[in-house]
Amino acid sequence: MLRPEERVRFEQLVLPHLDAATNLARWLLRTPADAEDAVQEAMLRAYRFFQTFRGTEARAWLLQIVRNTCYTWIEKRMPAELLTEFNEDLHTTSSNTPELIAIQASNRQQLMRALEALPLRAREVVVLRELEECSYKEISTVTGMPIGTVMSTLSRARERLTRVLTESSAKEASSDL
Repeated sequence: MLRPEERVRFEQLVLPHLDAATNLARWLLRTPADAEDAVQEAMLRAYRFFQTFRGTEARAWLLQIVRNTCYTWIEKRMPAELLTEFNEDLHTTSSNTPELIAIQASNRQQLMRALEALPLRAREVVVLRELEECSYKEISTVTGMPIGTVMSTLSRARERLTRVLTESSAKEASSDL
């Protein structure tokens, strides 16, 4: 149990990042129920070990706990997800960005399906960078990847999103004819 002053500090530093934790868990685990369970478990861990936290910026610390909890969850329930290799053949260069294609397509569901199709590690980097607006350094801290690996993973994930969204837009356009 935390002392009263530590409990207040926990509430001030950690609880504001609960939405980001839930969002990350949702994208990693893909189901709201699993995400809620994992976040609840992660918050209990964060509370239990808060006395080891040093500093004033708890976001990356909490997201790292959530990420580790999600990976443990995945290992127990979906081990094949972690074994999926990154397919270089799926990555081509394009002048369009995933954001521009998504805006042109005006289809949020299409973008969500494309994000969910990404390999787990690529999906988590995209979610942390684009949805949670984490810095490369924060993503490196959360995932344990070197910053260079974060950057290359993000680049490849963006390329794959571009490709998938471009193909989907082309299919929709041809079916409209």
